[in-house]
Order: sequence, then C-alpha cells, then structure tokens
Amino acid sequence: MLVIGELINGMFKNVEKAIKERDKDVIIALAKKQVAAGSQALDVNVGPASEDPLKDMEWLVTTIAGATNARLCIDTTKLAVMEKGLSLCKTKAIVNSTSGQKEKLDALMPLAKKYNASIIGLTMTSKGIPQDAASRVEIATQIIMAAQENGVEMEDLFIDAVILPVNVAQPHAKEVLETIRQVKMLCDPAPKTVLGLSNVSQGTRFRPLINRTFFTMAIAAGLDAAILDPLDKELMDEMITAELLLEKSIYCESYLEAYRKK
Repeated sequence: MLVIGELINGMFKNVEKAIKERDKDVIIALAKKQVAAGSQALDVNVGPASEDPLKDMEWLVTTIAGATNARLCIDTTKLAVMEKGLSLCKTKAIVNSTSGQKEKLDALMPLAKKYNASIIGLTMTSKGIPQDAASRVEIATQIIMAAQENGVEMEDLFIDAVILPVNVAQPHAKEVLETIRQVKMLCDPAPKTVLGLSNVSQGTRFRPLINRTFFTMAIAAGLDAAILDPLDKELMDEMITAELLLEKSIYCESYLEAYRKK
C-alpha cells in the first residue's frame, strides 16, 4: 500500500500560517512525522488562501525535499504551479490530479511523461461525479487510453474512484468499491487505484471509525494507495492487518512492529 500523507495542505490553519510566515520548522516537522508514521509519499497543497501559489509551491517543495526523501504528490489545479512543483522534486513525483476531461488529460498526461511522474486520474468529468460504478469505469477507460497515448506506464497511473461523504452520498460507497474491483480488469498490466480516504467521513460524527472501516473494505477490493492521515495509528494498524490477512506480508507475532521497521 502506498500511503500518501495528507497533512501538508494549506487548508489546515497551521500549514496556512507556516506558508505565510515561511516557517520551515512546522513544515519539516509535519513531513518527518508523516514519514515516521509510515508515509512513502507526501501530498503538497498550498491551499485556497495562497496569494501566490507559484512561489508558495516552490517554497513548500524545496523545504520538504531538503528534509526527506519521500515522494511528493503535487496537489494543485493550476498547470504552471504543477509544473513548478514537479520540476523541483528530487524523487519520483505524483501529479494530483487529472480528471477524465479531454483538456485536462491533454495538459497533464504529457507533463507526467515529461517529468517521469506518476499521475492520479479522477473518475469524473465536467458533468460531475457519476453515481454508478459502470460510469466511473467508463471514465477510467478514457484516462487509461490517454495515458497509453502519452507513453505513461500503467504502473504510474492511479485511478481514483472519488469517494464522497457518506452522510450526503451513501450509495456511492459501494459503487466506489465496485469501481476499484473493475478497474483491475480493464487492461494487463492494470493501473493502480487510489482514494482520498478522509472524504468518506467529511461532516460525520464518527470520522475515525468510518475511515478505518471503509479503508479496510477498499483494501479487500484491491486498493493500492490512499491519501490519508498517517498519524492516526489505529487507521495504520487496520491497514497493516488487512494486508496481512490478504497475504501481502508474512505473519509473525510482532507483525505491526515488523511493518514499521521496514
């Protein structure tokens, strides 16, 4: 499981403040804590309040890359900001993200190829997020075709079935799980799958419980990666245990400790 830490995001007040004040200590501490907790990659988002996203992304990426060797997931809707972030990454980056819209695929797939980056493809278009798995899979097929046309390898493509909050879109949860299953059958080799996990519990009372339960279900359906809070130890323990039961690791009495020492 590729764990992408979600905490370096300008939507969080502490990160927004650190970006404005150019406080490297806050960002470096967040980066190191997430890596120590099990993240192999870190999402990097300057947030909606940024007055100069280009300079803020440059500062963030440079700061994080100077403190850790983790992969960086450049999270922005602005093409110039995306390219600036990718150009500064010292390890294999991740483009977060394109949708199934042709203009976005035409802009972002070549960028992923140019910088030898992985890319997340959201199963949505300008019409929104489909309600059913079949429509999500249809968009996933279009994203796969765009990746192939641009020379992006399937191992570098992550299809995101786009989970919505369960309190406003409860029927979507099972459709997302079915999408994950079906994406694995679209081509050989198949693309990977990813979720922005925390979205499923937005606005709910029992957020950690909902996140943990849905994460386990998604892993069983074939999920390969997730953007999540790695500092939630119980969530990480659920992931490690689920993968153990799916025989993705070898059992030992101290398997949790063994995983964290890898």
